[in-house]
Amino acid sequence: MLYKLFVTISTTGTDVVVALIQDRALDAGNSRDFRSAVECLFKPGAKLVFDLSELEFIDSTGIGALVSCLRQAHGSEAEIRLCALNQPVQAVFDLVRLNRVFQIYNNPAEAVNSYPN
Repeated sequence: MLYKLFVTISTTGTDVVVALIQDRALDAGNSRDFRSAVECLFKPGAKLVFDLSELEFIDSTGIGALVSCLRQAHGSEAEIRLCALNQPVQAVFDLVRLNRVFQIYNNPAEAVNSYPN
């Protein structure tokens, strides 16, 4: 069975790009699709927000994909913010202390507004 992760990319009227991860899981089954879907966003100086509001499960492969995105962003002088983590996903982030690595916000508007103008 071919599995495809859906990511909706939108602009905010500013120079911030919001990527809504439209899936319930980010795991070994779809982390490659996720990386492929967001790879085009990592341009020099990009300001990105990953909206995880629909995500209910993340495993180590999914975490690895997000950390890889963070490394790629730093390499291209881009920035990433995460927002709208559901409780199970937030619990995993807290457990592996990724809440200290990523900037996490309650909702997309907070994340977008966290970027300086």
